[in-house]
Amino acid sequence: MTNTLSRRALFAGGASALALGALAACSSPSRGTASKSGARTVSYWLWDSNQLPAYQQVAKAFHRENPDITVQITQLGWADYWTKLTAGFIAGTAPDVFTDHLTKFPQFSDLDVLYKLDELDATKSISDDDYQSGLAELWKGQDGHRYGSPKDWDTIAMFYDRKAMQQAGVSDDELATLEWNPDDGGSFERMLAHLTVDSKGRRGDEPGFDKEHVEVYGISSNGSGGDGFGQTQWSPFTGSTDWFYTNENPWGDRFRYDEKTVQDTLAWYYRLADKGYMAKYGVFSTTTGPDVQLGAGKCALSFNGSWMIGTYLNMQDLEIAVAPTPIGPTGKRASMFNGLGDSITKQAKDPEAAAKWVAFLGGDTAQEIVGRAGVVFPARPAGTEAAVASFRKRGLDVSAFTRQVEEKTTFLFPVTRNPADVQALLQPAFDNVYANGKPISTLTGINEQVNNLLALT
Repeated sequence: MTNTLSRRALFAGGASALALGALAACSSPSRGTASKSGARTVSYWLWDSNQLPAYQQVAKAFHRENPDITVQITQLGWADYWTKLTAGFIAGTAPDVFTDHLTKFPQFSDLDVLYKLDELDATKSISDDDYQSGLAELWKGQDGHRYGSPKDWDTIAMFYDRKAMQQAGVSDDELATLEWNPDDGGSFERMLAHLTVDSKGRRGDEPGFDKEHVEVYGISSNGSGGDGFGQTQWSPFTGSTDWFYTNENPWGDRFRYDEKTVQDTLAWYYRLADKGYMAKYGVFSTTTGPDVQLGAGKCALSFNGSWMIGTYLNMQDLEIAVAPTPIGPTGKRASMFNGLGDSITKQAKDPEAAAKWVAFLGGDTAQEIVGRAGVVFPARPAGTEAAVASFRKRGLDVSAFTRQVEEKTTFLFPVTRNPADVQALLQPAFDNVYANGKPISTLTGINEQVNNLLALT
């Protein structure tokens, strides 16, 4: 990934959402034919440069099994990816297959620019049971059809530098057993206080600590209020209170930000910045992510997703280790469980060739290749096992991520209609709380606006 936000940060709609309105009229199926020589080509887009080498290997393996089909891979940076994809849909230049995101596919499926995978021969046999529990179901639309084949999965954990923790007198076992609550923050907040250091070397739990001049923050910041979902920020805390974003998932039609449980949790979380344990809004930009902050010695605990493991391992002079998210009021820890998928556009020139490629991407052969590359956790169990072994060879125990799945302490990403419009309402509201100190109670009014939006669709 090129930066912390490149994979999972939600892509707010605005002008992009308006442009998407033109897609339905511009995206009729294009059933092209193979060339006269019998060769067939499938174009495939992805955004993660770290995964590009692995998928080039996958494309070669696919070609060996399907010598009449060649896959052409294009990698674009996250910022350009969705803009060019939307423009491609409108101009008729979209790829045959692309890496899709759960915040995008509902709108794409509504606009009828994606093939239903269960209506193509090569992909109609995709089974929910072939993947980590819950992943495949997320890629089904409200019409019951499948629009994406599971690609990988991720959870959240706390990265840290073991050498820095040793200097602070903190053990791995202590970090692995932290607890939190919205009243006093529990042992987790006490740990943050101890790990926070001001410009004169005083810790947050020592007399004279100066919260206005902090050199090392206890916990990382993402530079924003959390875009309404807070995946790598506050979602491990809200998730461990037995609260969820919507009334049901997927396709909930009411958000729940007006409830006391979540507002108490968020109020506690943002107070960490007031106490100096987390950076205030504006100290770090959205491009100075949790990984950069840890690498520069600006934070002690860097909350981030498993897709960032490779980035942390490549940091020089740091002895990277990972701890699980803190245990919450429910007596359990929690992590959002998310995943990417591969979708086929209706501009695919050879839909069945594209379907063969997507089916291969979701199979054990491809997922084990990606797993051995040690970048992400592939969606199939065999791919996950290959990734765990790869990370182990590099000296990193990744059980902080995998235990959430094994212990069933995960919650799925909320999937709703009109996600871009939903986020366009939520993100400014959360930024207002973090940046401008607006009361958490203001989320009640925003929650009503979002629910009214969903009621209209």
